[in-house]
Amino acid sequence: MEHTPADANSDPQTGSRKTSRNALMAAIFLMATSAIGPGFITQTATFTASLGAAFAFGILASILIDFVVQLNIWRIVTLTRRRASDIANAAIPGSGYLLAVLVIFGGLFFNIGNIGGSGLGLNAMLGLDPKIGGGISALIAIGIFLSRRAGLLVDRFIIVAGVMMIALTLFVAIVSGPPVGQALYETFLPSTINFAAIVTIVGGTVGGYITYSGAHRLLDKGMTGRENLAAVNRAALTGIAVTGLMRFVLFLAILGVVSAGLVIDTSGKGANPAAQAFQAAAGDLGLRIFGVILWAAAITSVIGAAYTSVSFLTVFKQDMSERARNVATVIFIAVSLFFYVVITTPPAQMLVFVGGLNGLILPIGFSIFIYAAWKRQDLMEGYTYPAWLLVLGALTAGLTWYMGYKAIGPIFALLGL
Repeated sequence: MEHTPADANSDPQTGSRKTSRNALMAAIFLMATSAIGPGFITQTATFTASLGAAFAFGILASILIDFVVQLNIWRIVTLTRRRASDIANAAIPGSGYLLAVLVIFGGLFFNIGNIGGSGLGLNAMLGLDPKIGGGISALIAIGIFLSRRAGLLVDRFIIVAGVMMIALTLFVAIVSGPPVGQALYETFLPSTINFAAIVTIVGGTVGGYITYSGAHRLLDKGMTGRENLAAVNRAALTGIAVTGLMRFVLFLAILGVVSAGLVIDTSGKGANPAAQAFQAAAGDLGLRIFGVILWAAAITSVIGAAYTSVSFLTVFKQDMSERARNVATVIFIAVSLFFYVVITTPPAQMLVFVGGLNGLILPIGFSIFIYAAWKRQDLMEGYTYPAWLLVLGALTAGLTWYMGYKAIGPIFALLGL
């Protein structure tokens, strides 16, 4: 998944700046569209329906955790010029293999949910059965990956999809007329705190493979080393700002219709909670447009989950060629599709569960990374890692462990386990 080289006749310095800018934009939107994919959209609708304005605190918690996690991960990967699993192995021998297995396993479950999200999108857009829509979408994703210009197609597609998602959601948020004052109050002084909701929303936005998607994209683009650190910091902060904005606007859009008295069905086999909210706010046209956006978000997330999960296979085979990775990615999507077809869990419920599952994986990988930054600064070419980021990282890792412990039961209860 690489861009074609810059035009040889162009000015080398201008071409280099353009290449760097394109690489950063690709990483920003790969992270953003992964974080605001169908899982997050469905999770937000589900928890807003049950918690109301109090869920604003969960949104704030996810943004703060996202800030600490992404900034640390992007910086460490950039400075060490290594993939996450290789960093883990260098810090704690053998832990990279564990991290790879967890991310690939979590990514597979997440991709089952992403395919389910694409089915829900086509259901809202065209009325197709979610299973059929999911199958069609998975085949389209496989076709994109088999394209010789896959990297360029994906990068452009996810940028367009990200902008459309924000624009549409902002429109619906304005139309639905949410109680903004109450939402702001509950953001900082919540009437109730639901740990399962917070862990699930964190997992859906920064858990599992999502944690490493943008960082590994930068690595594949060659945006590494101390010389690129300032640009990487700006890109990480921009990506976090984009996802944070989208999260709160989406929450407000759904809160508006919930506050107006709409009862959202979150348990039915064909339930599509976010679609119900968007239709209530903007009518049938809003439902169709929402379907387009949800489908676009799902397709980019299918590709992002497969791309990032497969990038962890290199820890088992260091000389894995790009062709072998592409074949593995296609197989990964095909296996995800198979399980989506045979699993009977409703798509919306699966999307909520996989967010929680990845939220449980998050503290393991992040703790290893903080340990690496603390004890293995020799991997960073002599760079002295900021103490404030290490302290924030350690505190956040501890918080994610605590929330995961409190939420593990309710999360697996979503599948009746």
